[in-house]
Amino acid sequence: MAIDTQRIASRLLIVGSGGLGVPAAIALGRAGVSEFGVVDPDSVELSNLPRQVIYGESDIGTPKVIALSRSLRDRYPALEVHPHQCELDASNAAQLISDYGFVIDATDNPVAKFLINDTCVALGIPFVYGGVLGMTGQAMTVIPSKTACLRCLFEEPPDAAEIASCRDAGIIGPVAGAIGEAQATEALRWLRRDAPALSGKMMSYDATGGGRVRLTPISVRPGCGCAAATLATSAAQRPES
Repeated sequence: MAIDTQRIASRLLIVGSGGLGVPAAIALGRAGVSEFGVVDPDSVELSNLPRQVIYGESDIGTPKVIALSRSLRDRYPALEVHPHQCELDASNAAQLISDYGFVIDATDNPVAKFLINDTCVALGIPFVYGGVLGMTGQAMTVIPSKTACLRCLFEEPPDAAEIASCRDAGIIGPVAGAIGEAQATEALRWLRRDAPALSGKMMSYDATGGGRVRLTPISVRPGCGCAAATLATSAAQRPES
């Protein structure tokens, strides 16, 4: 059977259905997106309810991807959500991501973020990174072969001690909501064939002091090994005519 590349290009995948993934999914449904996939291995817990507003007490113990798809279907009957109840890892990342044309990184795991980055760069699939820590958040869109990737910024994931420290700091629900909405907006721009506003730029949001937003251009790092870095190096080494 032939692969429907046009349909794949129009499909979105959200990796994570928590603080970032929920507001991103709601924003996509509200915007009229016809279908997207969601990957998450976890079930709804009582502690999720204050921040992940799409879930209710009746969802406790239900896989998040099932509860999310059910709630979204009730709100937006025309929306088709493809739930993937699993952890994205090295054994399934390429297979899952290759079925979609754009990825929203809504995970809270730095290792998973680098896996998304590496897989998308290898497959040539654009994605939008998002991260939240306390009262601050970040988002950046990566377009393979054109813009800097996550490893252009951070060569390796943080070590276990740093990850634990970040998790202890926690996240603030409204900050995660703002970043998730920004990620959804980038995905919608891609679907509409508009240039993502955050391609090659890091948006930093600081909710302290009235809320400040800063855009910082991110350059490709020579020697990164990503597609954009390889092309930039080749261009620099090409003799002038």
